[in-house]
Amino acid sequence: MAVYEQSYRSYTGALTPVWSRFLIIPRYAYEVVFKSKLFVGFFALCFAMPFVGLIMIYLKHNLGALQIFGVSAAEIAKNIPINHTFFYRGLWLQGALSFLLVLLVGPALVAPDLRNNGLALYLSRPFNRSEYVLGKMSVLLILLSAITWVPGMLLFAFQASLEKGWLGENLALGGSILLGSWVWILFLSLSALAVSAWVKWKPVARLTLMAFFFVLMGFGGTINQSLDVKWGMLFSPWHVIGSIWWSLFSMGPTDDFPAAGAAWVSLIAGGLLCLFLLYRRIRAYEVVR
Repeated sequence: MAVYEQSYRSYTGALTPVWSRFLIIPRYAYEVVFKSKLFVGFFALCFAMPFVGLIMIYLKHNLGALQIFGVSAAEIAKNIPINHTFFYRGLWLQGALSFLLVLLVGPALVAPDLRNNGLALYLSRPFNRSEYVLGKMSVLLILLSAITWVPGMLLFAFQASLEKGWLGENLALGGSILLGSWVWILFLSLSALAVSAWVKWKPVARLTLMAFFFVLMGFGGTINQSLDVKWGMLFSPWHVIGSIWWSLFSMGPTDDFPAAGAAWVSLIAGGLLCLFLLYRRIRAYEVVR
């Protein structure tokens, strides 16, 4: 058929619901991410500590298994208490692994679209900036959820099912696991996307992200020592999130972290700054001077 005989026809296929269009981005992003054997191996390693925690909870409540290992129940209960400290330490370990996961995946999310002028293709469709950012962030949100609050809540539920009355006494602990995980997940995701948007070369973006977390920690320590104050660590994301987790899990008084109220203000301010920097770069065009 000749070209001039072709006429415009509107699309008649099935339409993706508006509310779920942002999920198109993570669907295709995971095809690229999970092609890496290094990432697949690391992602599997992230479930090692929750599995160890599962075994510890099981052994604590299984007298038969304890007798096989020659360990008394009293000794296990004394050395491995399943309480707020147990879940706090587990969240710290998974939080550190989350940072490494973001270091692997995050810098490659936005940078290729900016480097290859791909944003115009996204935003020329019924796809706005907020949906684009939410789609890119969902890549990290889903992966980080899978290794933080999801295994944490499974361990929480498993412990509650084995010990009668434990759930009523530790109900707030489940909220601490959820809130603590999501605070870290959101901040990590925003930081990674902001760095990816402004630094287009992946190796440099990874170094920038590491500097953001570790150089600021050294900077805060220098302020504390030179000025003899305690608020310097409000510049350190590690100490800020540590202070929030410490207060959420009711770990008691400490001088290692800044005050929880100030830490919340610092974290929110840092997240808003990352969001502002991200939206400054996400546009359908770029002015080249």
